[in-house]
Amino acid sequence: MAALRTLAFLAFVGVSGSLTQDCSYHSLLKHFNLTTSNEVIEMVRPVRNWTSTTLIQLDMLLFGILDVDEKFQTVTNYVWIQMKWTNEFLRWNSSEFCGIDSLTLPRSKLWIPDVAIQQDASDTGSIQEDPLVRLNPSGLVLAGKRQRLTYTCQLNLSLFPFDVQHCNITFSTLSSDGRFVKLTTFSNDAVLTSVSMKILMTQGEWKLQSMKVLKQNLTNEQTFSSNLVYMVTLERKPMLFVVNLIMPLFFLLVLDLASFFISEARGEKLGFKVTVLLSVSVLLLILQEILPSTEDDLPAIAQYFVGVFTMMWMSTLETMAVSFIMDLDGCCGKKAQSSVDANVDIQLEEHVADEDKDVGKTEESRLPSDPPDDCDLLKLILDKVKAVRQEAEHQDKDKTKPGRFRKLAKIIDTVFFVLYILVIATFLMYMYMLWRNLF
Repeated sequence: MAALRTLAFLAFVGVSGSLTQDCSYHSLLKHFNLTTSNEVIEMVRPVRNWTSTTLIQLDMLLFGILDVDEKFQTVTNYVWIQMKWTNEFLRWNSSEFCGIDSLTLPRSKLWIPDVAIQQDASDTGSIQEDPLVRLNPSGLVLAGKRQRLTYTCQLNLSLFPFDVQHCNITFSTLSSDGRFVKLTTFSNDAVLTSVSMKILMTQGEWKLQSMKVLKQNLTNEQTFSSNLVYMVTLERKPMLFVVNLIMPLFFLLVLDLASFFISEARGEKLGFKVTVLLSVSVLLLILQEILPSTEDDLPAIAQYFVGVFTMMWMSTLETMAVSFIMDLDGCCGKKAQSSVDANVDIQLEEHVADEDKDVGKTEESRLPSDPPDDCDLLKLILDKVKAVRQEAEHQDKDKTKPGRFRKLAKIIDTVFFVLYILVIATFLMYMYMLWRNLF
C-alpha cells in the first residue's frame, strides 16, 4: 500500500514538472517551429488552402494635421495604421499552454501583407513600424505603424479661404491578387472620426470634419485588385486670412472711396490714390505667395482682388483726367479774361481818341471866355470805359464759358463714385454668401 502511494506521488510530481515546463513561451514557439529559421512562414500567405481569401482589416487614425501646401498640392498628416489578419498556421489552445492568450513576435518572423498608399509622396524615413506583432490563440495577427504621411491631393481653392478639402488616401496591395487578399476595416466611419478628433494633437489652420471609408474593387483583363479608400475632409479656419487679407482690402476700398471727398485744388488726391493702389499691390503679393498659379480654377478672392486693383487703377487715371480737365477749364477762363481786357483796352483807346476829337471840336466852337470843365470830361470818359467793358464781356460770354469743364469733371467723379458704391455692395454680398455657406 505504501509503495502504491509512493508511485502515485512520483507520478504527480512528474506531471507537475512537465506542466511547468510547458508554461513557457519557448515551448509555444517550439510548438509552431519558430525557434529556427522558417522561411515558408515568412514568405507564403498563411492559408491551408490556396483558394482561401485572406481578409485584412485596416484602420487608420489621424494624430495631427501638420501642413497643407497649396502650391505643391500636398497634405501632410501624422497617422497611425493598424492591420489585422488571420494566420491559419499559428493557432493554439490556451488551456494547453497554461492559459497563454497572447504572444509577441518580431515582424520578420511572420508574413506581413504588402499594403501601400497610392498617393504617398513621403520619404522612407517618415515610417516608424512597430518592431513586434501580437498573436492571439485564434491566429489573429495585429501589426501597427506610425507615419508622417505626405500625400498628393487635388485641392479645390475656388472658395479660399472658406474652402473645404476632400482628400483620398487609397490603400492597396502591391503584388497580391485581389481575389485572395481583400481589404476592409474593423471600425465604422463614425468611430474612426470620433477617435481621431479626440486624439488629434495638432491641427494648425485646419479642422478635421470627417473620415469616410470607401471600398473599391478594380478589375482589368489580367488582375483584380481590392482597394480601401479613406476620404479625409478638412475644413480651413478662415479667421486669420479674413484679418490679414480681406479686412485690409475692404478698408483700403473704403479709403479710396473717401478720396472722392478730397478737393482737387490742393493736389493731394492723386498722391493719396497712388498710395492706396500700392497698398493693394502689396496684398496681391501676399496672396500670390499662398495660392498656386493655376489658370483653370482661379479662386474667387483672387478674382475680386484683381477687380478691386483694376478699379483703383482706373480711379487713379480718372483723378489724373479730372485734374487735367479742371486745369484746362482754368486755362480757358484766363484766356477769356485776357481777351476781354484786350478788347476793353482797344475800345478804350478808340473812345479816348474819339473823345479827343470831340473835345477839340468843342474847344474850337467855344468862346475864349468859356474854359472846359475837367470834372465833366473825366466823368464822361469813365462812363465810356464802363460801357465798353460791359459790351466786351457780353460779346465774349457765349464764346467761352468758364466752368463747363468743371461740370464735366463733376459728372465723371459722380459716375466713379456710384461704381465704387456698387463694388463695395458686391464685396459685402460676396462675404455674406461665403459666410452663409460656411455656417
